[in-house]
Amino acid sequence: MNTIKDNPFKYSSDNKRYRTFNHYLRERFGKKVFKVSLNLGLSCPNRDGSKGVGGCIYCSEKLSGDFGGNPCDTLEEQFRTVRDAMEKKWPGGSYIPYFQAGTNTYADTEFLKRAYEKALSFENVVGLSVATRADCITEQTADLLQDISKRTYLVVELGLQTVHDKTAKLINRCHDYGEFLKGYKLLSDRGINVCIHLIDGLPGETKEMMLETAKSVASLRPHAVKLHLLHIIEGTALHRLYEKGGVRPLELSEYVDIVCSQLELFPAETVIERVTGDGAADTLVAPLWSLKKLCVMNEIDKEMGRRNSYQGRLFCGDMKSCE
Repeated sequence: MNTIKDNPFKYSSDNKRYRTFNHYLRERFGKKVFKVSLNLGLSCPNRDGSKGVGGCIYCSEKLSGDFGGNPCDTLEEQFRTVRDAMEKKWPGGSYIPYFQAGTNTYADTEFLKRAYEKALSFENVVGLSVATRADCITEQTADLLQDISKRTYLVVELGLQTVHDKTAKLINRCHDYGEFLKGYKLLSDRGINVCIHLIDGLPGETKEMMLETAKSVASLRPHAVKLHLLHIIEGTALHRLYEKGGVRPLELSEYVDIVCSQLELFPAETVIERVTGDGAADTLVAPLWSLKKLCVMNEIDKEMGRRNSYQGRLFCGDMKSCE
């Protein structure tokens, strides 16, 4: 019998030892599908004073929408601009509008409904992705998202970053892991696909803490996960902390080791949407090696090969040690 151990590339046509997003989308839709980033110009509760001010310490003034659309443009204009650029690289693909910048459930439900439906009305759209915070999921918002999920491929992206409340407080997250689980449950109980964002290299965290985060997330069996490297962006609170020696960016070898160890912990069916993040070159302070994204991904591939390992090798659904 051919098992994943015999064939570590079973879950990816990308010659990867983990289930890539590209593989999943091609498997589901039979063609290339790419995200088109949109910006509704929404804020966050830890920026406007309802929970805190200043935002998360690593977040730029663009609220993580550095590669997204211009909120001064209409959604149609944003969509067309990003789509046309992507078409030059991947002609003939389909699209998933991605509300990326800010907290995209942090608004009146009717406003959100109009925005979501508008994005779904664009030509050749096969799904929708909505980035938000778990503490900004209400019963009403979850019901709206459930309705959409019954009609299209919907993914709600929740920025967890870490399960360690001490770290969450340090980064000014303004909600704890318990609140995250409540928001996650509102979505998962309705059958809504959830992608959980994690950040490796947060101030004060050890490899063991990052793996504990991965184990906890793995036990939730989410639809997808995004793994990010902590970027130090010019002008952020994290930048000021870095200048005072309060945070040490991960070295490439450290990051690769951590990511590969996390991939081994996630269930095989979880889609790995990304294994590293992009930082805008003109504002990135550190680590500068992260600008070579393909090199980082290649190093992850090589390390998985050296280990002869694959996604899910150490997955333990109940968080107990594998026998």
